[in-house]
Amino acid sequence: MIGKQIDFTVAIPTYNGEMRLPEVLEKLRSQINTEEFSWEVIVVDNNSQDNTAKVVQSYQENWSTDFPLRYSFERQQGLAFARQKAVEEAGGKLIGFIDDDTLPTPDWVYMAYKFGQEYPKAGAYGGQIHGDFEVEPPKNFERIKSFLAIKERGSEAHLYDPENLSLPPGAGLVVRKKAWLENVPRRLVRTTRGGNDFEISLHLYRGGWEIWYNPNMHIFHKIPKSRLERGYLLSLSNTVGICICELRLINVKNWQKPIVMSRIFLGNLRRAVRHIFKYRQEVKTDLVAACELQFLISGMISPFYYLKISIRHLRKTGSREQGVGRNN
Repeated sequence: MIGKQIDFTVAIPTYNGEMRLPEVLEKLRSQINTEEFSWEVIVVDNNSQDNTAKVVQSYQENWSTDFPLRYSFERQQGLAFARQKAVEEAGGKLIGFIDDDTLPTPDWVYMAYKFGQEYPKAGAYGGQIHGDFEVEPPKNFERIKSFLAIKERGSEAHLYDPENLSLPPGAGLVVRKKAWLENVPRRLVRTTRGGNDFEISLHLYRGGWEIWYNPNMHIFHKIPKSRLERGYLLSLSNTVGICICELRLINVKNWQKPIVMSRIFLGNLRRAVRHIFKYRQEVKTDLVAACELQFLISGMISPFYYLKISIRHLRKTGSREQGVGRNN
């Protein structure tokens, strides 16, 4: 850990990011209005198999001394582990996560730091995420743009609604380090991309922190052609839907869980039937309608998925305890 007091940390979790990192680092090198506070950049290499480490090293050789560029290695695969590593390594009281395929505007760091000072009860906050598309997205893409972490919620700051899973994505998310260390478990339920960003905010909310939207933070999410293809979007819709039950149960008492699970199943079943009647044959030809249906079906079965992984976890825990018993 460096000796100088740091106010703000930009953390970039990356896996095999040698081709994507340079553009992100160039954007960070060009930040403005940061003279009044101290900040740093940490690249967390999540067990990359390419030349990510060498790319960071080459930038470090010519990096400004005004704000350090640091490299950290996390061997355990999974975005959640990389983010946890970033929090542990960060010197800043505020930590802003930038994905290696998102590009911040020149004032992103300033706007992120300023908001954290103005809203001391904010445990986490996200800004506007715009799509930077390689090809034109499908018709009516607006209806599913949030599946690709595109968030454009207007020009006024406002609270998110965690009770209804209205939360900021992990891309561009800023968290208060104190809030994270006191409330976010070291191992999240969802350790890959699907759902762990919401899980972070839900734990912070349960700890009494507010979750905010900051309209003055802008990043651009680079979306290649492959992410707009039918197979990818349907798979993504499934991932978003299948984690609904797990997320909703984070802040629920045990006796309430059967009630919530029933509501999730019946609510999504009702919406799925209504969706089929509304679009009929279009769900076969309209990609957006098909993705919406996949999301609803996955949300409907998410309680059964939750039960499945819970039983699997109990069996693993029981096997470990039996093994310890035999050894003793």
